[in-house]
Amino acid sequence: MHTGKSYKLSEFLFWTRRSIFWLFLLGTIPTVLYEALDWKWLSVPWAVVALLGTATAFIVGFKNVQTYNRTWEARKIWGAAMGASRSWALMCRDYIEDRDQARKLIYRHFAWLTALRYQLRASRSWETTDTLYNKEYKRYYSIPEKETSLDDELLKYISNTELAGISAKNNKAVQLLALQGEALKRLYNGGSLENFRYLEMHKALRELSDHQGKSERIKNFPYPRQYATINNLFVKLFCILLPFGLLGEFNDFNNGMTGVLKGNMVWFVIPFSVLISWVYTSLEQVGESTENPFEGNANDVPISQMSRTVEIDIREMLGETDLPAALKPQNNIVL
Repeated sequence: MHTGKSYKLSEFLFWTRRSIFWLFLLGTIPTVLYEALDWKWLSVPWAVVALLGTATAFIVGFKNVQTYNRTWEARKIWGAAMGASRSWALMCRDYIEDRDQARKLIYRHFAWLTALRYQLRASRSWETTDTLYNKEYKRYYSIPEKETSLDDELLKYISNTELAGISAKNNKAVQLLALQGEALKRLYNGGSLENFRYLEMHKALRELSDHQGKSERIKNFPYPRQYATINNLFVKLFCILLPFGLLGEFNDFNNGMTGVLKGNMVWFVIPFSVLISWVYTSLEQVGESTENPFEGNANDVPISQMSRTVEIDIREMLGETDLPAALKPQNNIVL
């Protein structure tokens, strides 16, 4: 997540510079052929390009709205999960007289948050973190889940025995919730937890499980590939045809010009085609970077920071003073 007022123009140009290079070539080649070699037949009627541009604008706008909705839904899910985490800690502290047992339940919850965010950061084939422009941009920030191993992080919260029991399982976060349920059952059977409180805490576990399921739904179901494909195809087709459509229009401008500009207006096709096409390709790239809010891109939901903040809040609530440091933005980006 970007925490500043806006991205710098230099950052945005760096991120999109490869597109600018190709757009410059797409604008230069037909212009040179049209003007220098007198290939006047290259001109395409502007009405055709304008209609295509209108259709492209609609589909690009549709995609950006939908991808934003995916990110905003992910943010709401994790906001609700953070609230449920604080509620779980309060119940553990106030419902369970045994302080050690309450602390184990709370710390196992920290392990659940850790396992879940590591699972959400795992790569999927449709994600874009490995595209060249995103890999280059990672020099501005770091991904906490890529810096340390999951096992090392889990050992901060659970025992070696519990870690060994879940290490071979595919979904460690679910297994940790299962361990929480087993611990509650033992406390209930041992008389340490009243029936009402037991039911309330099991309800809280179900709520946490629901939040995990909603997060996994977004993680494991991409923005529909048919829409992503047609969006990308339309943008590329428009960018290719745009300079051909501008050739005749700028050539006609020569009739109203005098001086050095007369007879040279066609060369302005290059900068203007690059500028217009860059708007479309940039919107496409922004939409693409918003599709998957947990993949580790600069515009992701900051699940690592949110988890750390909740951990600090809960440990302060327990009276602890040896707290982990809050995650700070790097170049205005925090994950």
